[in-house]
Amino acid sequence: MDRIKGAQIRQEVLGTGHVKGMATNVDPFYQNFIDFTEEFCWGNVWVRPGLERKTRSMLNLAMLSVMARWHEFEVHVRGALNNGVTKEEIAEILLQAGVYGGVPIAAEAFRAARRVFEAMEAESKRS
Repeated sequence: MDRIKGAQIRQEVLGTGHVKGMATNVDPFYQNFIDFTEEFCWGNVWVRPGLERKTRSMLNLAMLSVMARWHEFEVHVRGALNNGVTKEEIAEILLQAGVYGGVPIAAEAFRAARRVFEAMEAESKRS
């Protein structure tokens, strides 16, 4: 497990702006959680060669949508786009999740994804 590599992957996937933005709200208590995810999630699973980052992102979107974890879902929509997942592929993932997780889940997932798309488009216009 490599926390330093995990921190690097986290920044590459989620984007420097997101990671730096979160850092402004991190206190010593929450830093425990950041350290945990960078070591065990990003630095253990995301570094493995068995799946490409794009595939990992697609799986995250499906699982997080079915679990209705909307904050994390929105974070990972951004990550998925950064990893090369297209809006069209995200729509297909959410339709698949809707069949197995339920239409209300798919409806909320589409709304959450659209919020991220709009935010990222606005950010790119400001850049």
